[in-house]
Amino acid sequence: MSTADHGRIQRHRAWGLSPSTLAPGCFASVMATGIVSIGAQLKGLHLLNDVLFWLAVALYLFFIALTLIRAVRWRDDVRADLHDPRRAFGFFTAVAGTNVLATALIGRGMVGPALVLFAIGALLWLALGYGIPFTAVLGSSVHPVSKAVNGTWLVWVVAAQSVAVVASSLALEAASTASASAGSIVFLTLAAVLMWAVGVALYAVCAIAIGVRVLRHRVGPDDLDAPYWVTMGALAITIVAGSRILELENSPVIDATRIVVGGSSTLLWAIATWLIPALVAAGVWRHFVHRIPMGYSAGLWSMVFPVGMYAVASILLGRSDGLPTIEWIGLHWFWVGLVVWAIVFVAMASSFARTVRRS
Repeated sequence: MSTADHGRIQRHRAWGLSPSTLAPGCFASVMATGIVSIGAQLKGLHLLNDVLFWLAVALYLFFIALTLIRAVRWRDDVRADLHDPRRAFGFFTAVAGTNVLATALIGRGMVGPALVLFAIGALLWLALGYGIPFTAVLGSSVHPVSKAVNGTWLVWVVAAQSVAVVASSLALEAASTASASAGSIVFLTLAAVLMWAVGVALYAVCAIAIGVRVLRHRVGPDDLDAPYWVTMGALAITIVAGSRILELENSPVIDATRIVVGGSSTLLWAIATWLIPALVAAGVWRHFVHRIPMGYSAGLWSMVFPVGMYAVASILLGRSDGLPTIEWIGLHWFWVGLVVWAIVFVAMASSFARTVRRS
C-alpha cells in the first residue's frame, strides 16, 4: 500500500463516513438534529423546524444507505462491532433516530409515515434490545467486560424511551381521532408505560455498570468523552416519555401509574439538571487541564442530543405538570442546544471539506 493510500484510509477513519469505517453510533446526528427540530417546533419557530427536520431526514436516509452497504460488504467488521462492548451499544442510535423522526412527523400531522417509522423502530428495538446484550456482554471480545463500559451503553435506555415517546404520542393522536379504535389506544398506552418502565430499569443497570467501571478501572481524561453526556440525555428522554404519558386520558393502566410517573419525572429532571455542571466540569478537565484536542469527531453528536433533549424535556414537563419555571428554563435552554448543534454541524462540515481537499 502506498503512503498516499494509507493517508487516505487514515483520514476516512477519522472522518468515519466511509462504509468500511462507519461507526455503529452514526445515527446520533439524526437524533440530535431531530430533537433540536422538535424544540424549534415547541417554540413556534416554524422555518427553523422545517429546515432541521428535512436535514434530519436527509441524514437518516444517508446513514441507512451507508449502513446497508457496510452490512453487505463488510460483514466481518459489523460482526466485530456487535461483539465489542465499547461500540455495540451505538447500534441503538438507529432505534432512537428512527423514533425521533417519528415523533417529529407526529408533530407535523403526518401520522401515517410516523406509524411506519414506529413499526420499524419497534422491530429494531426488539432485535437489538435482546440481541446486543448477548453479543456485546455474553459474547464479548473484551475481557473483563466491565473495563469496556462507556457512555454509549446509555443509548440502550434512550432507545427504549424513544419507543415510549412515540407510542404515547400516537395514543394522544388516536384519542383525538374519531375513527381510532379503543383497542389501538389501549395497546399504545400499554406499550408506552411498559417501555417507560423498561427504560427506567435499564438506566439503573447501566448506571451500576458505569459505577463498577469507575471503581474498578482507572478512568482518565481520554475516557470521559462526549457520549457520557448521554447520562443526562437518557434522563431527559425518560422525562419526555413520562410527560407524554401524563397527558393520556384516564385508563386502568394510567390510573395505576400516574403518581409514579409524575413524581419520578420531576425527580429525574432535578437529577438531569444537577448532572449538567458535572459534565461541563468533566469537559473542562479533559480539554483544558489535560489539553486533549477539541477537534471534530462523530461522537460529539452524542453530546448535542442530550443538550437538545433537556430543552424539550423541560418544556414538556413544565406544560404537563403545570410548572412554568421549568418550562421557562426549557424555552431558554433551547438556544443553548441550537448553538451547540450549530457548532458541531459547522465542525462536521469543515472536517468534511478538509477531507475532500486532501483526498
